[in-house]
Amino acid sequence: MIIAVGCDHAGFAMKQHVMEQVRADGHSVLECGALNLVPDDDYPDYALAVAESVRSGRTQRGIVVCGSGVGVSVAACKVPGIRAAMCHDTFSARQGVEDDSMNVLCLGARVIGPELASEVIRAFLAAEFSGAARHQRRLDKVKKIEADAIAGKL
Repeated sequence: MIIAVGCDHAGFAMKQHVMEQVRADGHSVLECGALNLVPDDDYPDYALAVAESVRSGRTQRGIVVCGSGVGVSVAACKVPGIRAAMCHDTFSARQGVEDDSMNVLCLGARVIGPELASEVIRAFLAAEFSGAARHQRRLDKVKKIEADAIAGKL
């Protein structure tokens, strides 16, 4: 798979580790910034870049890092077709993909360290959506909420 990776200034140090882990797991990386450490950059810019790469199909999944993981999660979820979640444990990272078809993993560089981040990334990248009837039904409902919001019905 090709994995988009992005971060703001707070996630800058962890981004290199994330990219190394993605490559170690046999995947390619599309780097979406930040490309240098600028303390006044804004996490929505990088969350959008990662989310757009996934939405467009240039990448199959994305990983985005900020200080807490919350901001990038909120921002990435605003892009139609993106199911982003902050995960700081392997169970959530795996189940988020298997049950909810999560396609963007959000990490908080000030919350978890590199070793746990590696485990979470491995769980996220190894998982596949189950397609089980109950999970597909729920995913279809999520997609309908999104479509209704885009159409101004909500």
